[in-house]
Amino acid sequence: MISFASCKEKRGELKRIWYTGSYNRDFNDLNDLHIGAATTIGIRPVSSREEAKRASQKMVEIKTNDLYEVEELKHSIPFLVPQAATLLEDIGKNFQDSLYNHNASLYKIKVTSVTRTADDIHNLKKRNVNSTTHSAHLYGTTFDISWVRYTKIDEKDTLHIQEDQLKMVLAMVLRDLRKADRCYIKHERKQGCFHITAR
Repeated sequence: MISFASCKEKRGELKRIWYTGSYNRDFNDLNDLHIGAATTIGIRPVSSREEAKRASQKMVEIKTNDLYEVEELKHSIPFLVPQAATLLEDIGKNFQDSLYNHNASLYKIKVTSVTRTADDIHNLKKRNVNSTTHSAHLYGTTFDISWVRYTKIDEKDTLHIQEDQLKMVLAMVLRDLRKADRCYIKHERKQGCFHITAR
């Protein structure tokens, strides 16, 4: 007698997803740490988008791909120094690998902010009182990843993973990279993102 396994049986039962740490305690690297790393490996800050075009020659353009999605950027440009671009790629890959190991559906992380000019920060401060003038985003080393929104890769996959569970998986990935001295991370509660600077 032949039995046909369902997609769920092929994947295996979803393993329990649980983050044992504290987002606020584990990801509480303050701005001075981010700035210190940014000034070490980053570009010189630029004031305008026109200057940013020249600076982008030293950086890598990041685009939506199989590992992450770059949301529409209103206050930043999609360029990072090579170390930060590699870090972002590793986060996306490790996130999907971790989901796979949990027998979960695969999702892509969403990048919400990348490199900013001084003009971008000035305009952003009008809308966001929490933004800082001396931001690590100025150096091409820093990006924000949403912990609220994700993109499901296969919409036909009937297994749905809740956003809070996806955040836990992302946090486990980020904690490992932070422990490996790859980055500094701040858990931004109001903005709903992880603020990440490559080291």
